[in-house]
Amino acid sequence: MNKKISLGAAICFMAIAAAATFIITMYYALNIFNGKVANVAEREEMYSKLSEIDKIVRNQYLWDVDEEALMDSIADGYMDGLGDVYSRYMTQEEYKQYQQQNAGELIGIGVSAMLDDSGYLLLTAVSTGSPAEAAGLQAGDMIIKIDGKDVLAMGFENSVESIQGEDGTVVNLVYRRDSEEYTVDITRKRVKDSGISYRMIDTLGYVKVGSFNASTFEDFRYAVEDLKSQGAQGLIFDVRGNTGGLVSSVAEMLDYLLPEGDLISQTNHKGETSVLYTSDADCVELPMVCLINGDTASAAELFACDLRDFRAAELIGETTYGKGVLQTAYALEDGSAIITTTAYYNPHSGVNFQGVGVKPDYEVALTAEQKQNLEVLDEYTDPQLKKAMNVLESMIDK
Repeated sequence: MNKKISLGAAICFMAIAAAATFIITMYYALNIFNGKVANVAEREEMYSKLSEIDKIVRNQYLWDVDEEALMDSIADGYMDGLGDVYSRYMTQEEYKQYQQQNAGELIGIGVSAMLDDSGYLLLTAVSTGSPAEAAGLQAGDMIIKIDGKDVLAMGFENSVESIQGEDGTVVNLVYRRDSEEYTVDITRKRVKDSGISYRMIDTLGYVKVGSFNASTFEDFRYAVEDLKSQGAQGLIFDVRGNTGGLVSSVAEMLDYLLPEGDLISQTNHKGETSVLYTSDADCVELPMVCLINGDTASAAELFACDLRDFRAAELIGETTYGKGVLQTAYALEDGSAIITTTAYYNPHSGVNFQGVGVKPDYEVALTAEQKQNLEVLDEYTDPQLKKAMNVLESMIDK
């Protein structure tokens, strides 16, 4: 039997419902308002404190204030105050260098170097088409003097910075090869550095990926295609020591290698997850392995993780660094910029590796000496590379 209510009761019920809706709406609105008021109050307190400091300094400070240096220091202090090792402020010059690095462009002579046990600079790679190559420098050469200064006295960092410089300027180097010393003048220029080097090891293709920048993908694809044309039966990717770079570059490389599927997603501060990059059905159909270590970080971890998540490769080496957060650069009006952490990024599996790293399928440790000399180890002296070759060969034989 249907029950009926009076018109008055219905109106009363509607009024109560409307009141309840209003109260709930006001409750949430008040919470939002209070949050905004708190933020405004916190900002006012911060600005008030800074204004108080500024007033005292300008009235009492003995010397003149360098306004530009002061503003840079304030901005740097703000970013440092976040307590996030990945957030930072960049001056105009630092931001230009950051953009050049992401573009894969450097001003220098086109060499990679490490600190040798002797204290001198050991060249580990000479870029193709670089001023260093044109001057006759080779991997294995030892730089002992730069512009007349002994490398031992300068130290590693200062020596590397001294080799770099402005486009068109000349650096004088004294280098040692087979106990003989040679002197050469090299003109610095803008050189491309994709971070890619490759070679055949017997029937296996080896690709070293040193970084991920705007020029990495094209050189990576060329390397893989060239190795395939040389008859490579399997591929070894080496991202040991690769501390990351552009996520977009990683996505291009993974799309080229892997079949259809989600590649990379991000989770923002609200806990919302969205897919950033996907892969199409085209892929490289060769057995693969990937070398990783404790210095494999960020985008390089994504690269290794996705290769395994898609069951395209097995990982050999040591547990990676564990940086699973994304940074975004924001240019400021005066040409400076800030970089701050904006999201977690996740591999195909959705399992983030922040703080824990990516564990290898086959753990192979290096000695302290081998780690120090990693850049000059080869298939005969590198235990991790040896294991990668063995694993890959067993995959090929199946």
